[in-house]
Amino acid sequence: MKGLGATIPKGVTIGTQCVCSDNSGAKIVELIGVINTKGKRGMRPKIGIGDICIVAVKKGVPAMKKKVARALIVRQRQPFRRASGLHVQFDDNAAVLVDDTGLPIGTEIKGAVAREVADRYPKVAAIAAAVV
Repeated sequence: MKGLGATIPKGVTIGTQCVCSDNSGAKIVELIGVINTKGKRGMRPKIGIGDICIVAVKKGVPAMKKKVARALIVRQRQPFRRASGLHVQFDDNAAVLVDDTGLPIGTEIKGAVAREVADRYPKVAAIAAAVV
C-alpha cells in the first residue's frame, strides 16, 4: 500500500456520523470500529483520510439500514497539511463503502475526494466526481 504524502491528523473517532457519498443506498453511517490501528487502553481510536473503518448504516434504503460494512474515509473537517505546505480542509466528514479488498461498492461518488485517497485507492478515484 502506498504511503500518504501528507501528515494527516486523525479527525474522526468512533461514534462519529458521516455522510456516505456514494450511491450504494446508504445515506448516513456511524463509525463503530477501526481496522489496523494501535491504541491505548481507555482511549477511543481515531482515524483520518485514507483509513478503513467498520461502520453501521443509520439512514438509507430499507435494504441497507442496520447493516455493518467497511468504509473508507474520503473527506474530513479537520484541516491537514500537505508536503507542499498547502492546508486542506473539507466541509464535512464523508465515507465511501468498500468491500474487503478495498474496491468501492457504489458506482459513483458525489463530491470531492482527497488526493491522498486517490493515490492509495485508484479505483475510488476513478469513480469520483473530483479529486482535490
